[in-house]
Amino acid sequence: MTHKSIEFRRIQYLRGPNVWTYRPVLEALVDIGELEDFPSNKIPGFYERLSAWLPSLIEHRCSYEERGGFLRRVQEGTWPGHILEHVTLELQNLAGMPGGFGKAREVSERGVYKVVVRAWNEQVTRTALQYGRDLVMAAIENRPFDVAACVEHLKDLVDTHCLGPSTGCIVDAADDRDIPAIRLTDGNLVQLGYGCRQRRIWTAETDRTSAIAESISRDKDLTKTLLQSCGLPVPEGQLVDNPEAAWEAAEDIGLPVVVKPDDGNHGRGVFLNLNTRAEVEAAYRVANEEGSNVIVERYIPGIEHRLLVVGDQVVAATRGEIAQVVGDGQHSVRELIDLQINADPRRGSSEEHPLNFIGLDSAARLEIQRQGYTPEDVPAAGKVVVVQRIGNLAIDCTDEVHPDTARTVALAARIVGLDIAGVDLVVQDISKPLEPQAGAIVEVNAGPGLLMHLKPAEGKPRPVGKAIVELLFPNGDSGRVPVVGITGARGKTATARLLTHFLDLTGQYIGMACSDGIFLNRRQVETGAQTAKVQWEAARRVLMNRQVQAAVIENGADAILRDGLAYDRCQVGIVLNSAPMADLSHHYVETPEQIYNVLRTQVDVVLEGGAAVLNAADAQVADMARLADGEVIYFARDGELPVLREHCVQGGRAVFIRAGQLVLAQEGHETPFLEMASLQPHLVAGPMADSLLAAVAAAWALGLGTDVIRAGLETFPAAA
Repeated sequence: MTHKSIEFRRIQYLRGPNVWTYRPVLEALVDIGELEDFPSNKIPGFYERLSAWLPSLIEHRCSYEERGGFLRRVQEGTWPGHILEHVTLELQNLAGMPGGFGKAREVSERGVYKVVVRAWNEQVTRTALQYGRDLVMAAIENRPFDVAACVEHLKDLVDTHCLGPSTGCIVDAADDRDIPAIRLTDGNLVQLGYGCRQRRIWTAETDRTSAIAESISRDKDLTKTLLQSCGLPVPEGQLVDNPEAAWEAAEDIGLPVVVKPDDGNHGRGVFLNLNTRAEVEAAYRVANEEGSNVIVERYIPGIEHRLLVVGDQVVAATRGEIAQVVGDGQHSVRELIDLQINADPRRGSSEEHPLNFIGLDSAARLEIQRQGYTPEDVPAAGKVVVVQRIGNLAIDCTDEVHPDTARTVALAARIVGLDIAGVDLVVQDISKPLEPQAGAIVEVNAGPGLLMHLKPAEGKPRPVGKAIVELLFPNGDSGRVPVVGITGARGKTATARLLTHFLDLTGQYIGMACSDGIFLNRRQVETGAQTAKVQWEAARRVLMNRQVQAAVIENGADAILRDGLAYDRCQVGIVLNSAPMADLSHHYVETPEQIYNVLRTQVDVVLEGGAAVLNAADAQVADMARLADGEVIYFARDGELPVLREHCVQGGRAVFIRAGQLVLAQEGHETPFLEMASLQPHLVAGPMADSLLAAVAAAWALGLGTDVIRAGLETFPAAA
């Protein structure tokens, strides 16, 4: 192509571990045409424009491994593909996505590059990549470019498409524990773990959050009744259905009172410290708009607090502050709200802000009216006007919570039946027990927001995501079932079928995704024709099945290059052979070294306690032993191969054939356990023998006994 431009030939989303890294990435095949002859130092003004538009690129260290390293490369001369990589990553970073992996590599065709960037979300990264291309071209052609508008759009995409902070912190905590995660929808429903060991979360709710408990928590009157019956302090209250009844209830309870929706949330329509009939009846009308019922309660003097209960423990606590303005004799209440409250950088409309903007809704207007003002009035200098009394829970006080109060709050969550709960209480001093100071629990909430604890306006963040993960996966549980991944040039399907047959004999529910289709517990649920182009999706379906106790997954080289692996790590990784490989030139994979890098992906993801099963007769495959985090088990038809013998001498395990017998070798000891002649001829003929040996080695790595393996070989159907 002859042009001075940057063109995308292909963009593909590698959704799992891949030839580049363990994380999902976007891989763009980029054609820079004649720009191959114009590195950045040959384009007048390019460095100045780029560094002015994105001054934060100074933090990119690049190959010099020092601050400013990348910009130094731009000054010295580098090519648009490399620049596009860094610009895309920086645009994502400015939009709130953490910095990540990036690469730019030439392919065999002149002027064509593979540009790879970490993709936290496919749509966000695709947009950032396109903006990155446009920005680089604008810098090359000396045209204006609106960086701020692009970043703002990317921020909107992040808010729309990425996990919210509550779900995200749990997923991040799971990742820290090496627990895999699968996002099940475009929203916040996430699977943690695989197969039968999985758990599910939806923000701060789990698959064990009781629907009955959640319904109870929404009924504030019922919640109070249950808590009171167990001796917990709650404010006296009555449900009412009209303004007159609200005032009658207030008189019965005794002034001052609180009026609020019985099933509201986030503090909407809640009015405190009401002392007159006019106030009560006006508050009723607003509260009635926010919920289906209204409750009148005894007013509890004190400060609003939110305590987060996970399991049986209080793991975080915040207290509220009253939102108010101070008159200056010049500005109206409306103007003061913007100048003194909403100008606070901690306030915003996104989930990343610990405090919300204060608006003049009906509740705020009524609160202001109670003090004798309208939004347009100008308070005298020094006059304090309260705008909002609740809903500003953002000051961390976790370390101040009295142990008795923590036990009471944890009991409240158990009474309602919630595994995770946000318990609201009002108390003068959270460091003292509730009862002596007449404190009370006012609400127990399901699905509590976690942002106030992750990013408090004051105080230190709390590891609430970690606490939830420890509740879901106690005692170091990884949430994993055994996963076996199989790759190579040939024999993958036969190996998968053999190994699955062995595992079936253990009585477990086995899932398999291979070229023949999807198999669940010996039953074929999809044909190979249905899964041929969607191998990644087929594998994910197996891992998402809540009955699967072990998974066997075939990974062709083309599928690895097109999608990456469907799992983050595996217990056993099998590499059968490296040649003859199907044509991969459309991926610009043409040399033995490039094929090696594709197949090694399977070895790279073997868990530390797992095993890489490698063909000792294939020099390239045997060399992958140095990459394995776990054990290495060699297999070969020839037991005299030097690499295999040396491996056994050093205490390694191997499976091979000697004198017509199948031999298991471990720590220098050899155990012949089966006459090859006793097996069906199709199992021992040619390349099929390699599949047999690999399947036996994998079964051995998974702890299957020789009796099970022998029975599997003897009963494997000829037509399979």
